[in-house]
Amino acid sequence: MTRDEQPILYAMLDSFLDSGLISEVMEFVRGGKEATVFRCRAANGSACAAKVYRPRKYRRFRNDADYQDGRVILSGRARRAVAKRTGFGHEVHQRLWVSAEYETQRMLFDAGVDVPRPIACNGDAILMEWIGDEHAPAPQLKDVKLATGEAGPLLQRLLGNVERLLANNRIHGDLSPFNVLYWDGEPKLIDFPQAVDPRMNGQSYALLYRDIDNLCRHFSSRYGVEKGATRIAGEMWGRFVRGEL
Repeated sequence: MTRDEQPILYAMLDSFLDSGLISEVMEFVRGGKEATVFRCRAANGSACAAKVYRPRKYRRFRNDADYQDGRVILSGRARRAVAKRTGFGHEVHQRLWVSAEYETQRMLFDAGVDVPRPIACNGDAILMEWIGDEHAPAPQLKDVKLATGEAGPLLQRLLGNVERLLANNRIHGDLSPFNVLYWDGEPKLIDFPQAVDPRMNGQSYALLYRDIDNLCRHFSSRYGVEKGATRIAGEMWGRFVRGEL
């Protein structure tokens, strides 16, 4: 987060302050290519997280053609602007990603998937449950050293989450140890703007396999837990296609 960018990102949280959802933006937590996370104080005094998507001129849009397959933009003007990558098109593109993430996270939370509880969305930012304590956020799975006996059950739980996503017509599409938080023995999957609907996206199986393979390779290389990603993905996809999930 640059000095020039900071006031713009804070301004994107004004609607949460104005509506009383938060009373204070407490600190910067983590930044990435797409978004910046802040810890905020909710109206009841508890902590919550605000994920703010970076303004267009500060963002580096990824090649997201695989994720956009199957998404429909009803407005002809907006659709043409996105295709031409105009300024308005980038704004439409950003709001599509933000709204897609919020709606997906809300649906998955209601379905019992291990995700932070979403609270609100204002088009530029998502307010959600804080995972961590008053001193620090929960670490990413890549930075966690699991105790003996934890790794196998945790991998199985994460694969169960992948299956529950699929049962609810979603594939994360970018799942890895970078976007799983781990706190008090509980995993939380995060970052869903690129999630796809497997009923509509032609790259669905490839994305599902990649999610599973990323998890399996992490647990194999770090903890020696061996799972066959090809077999797991094939069996899971087969059950989905047959309507058995």
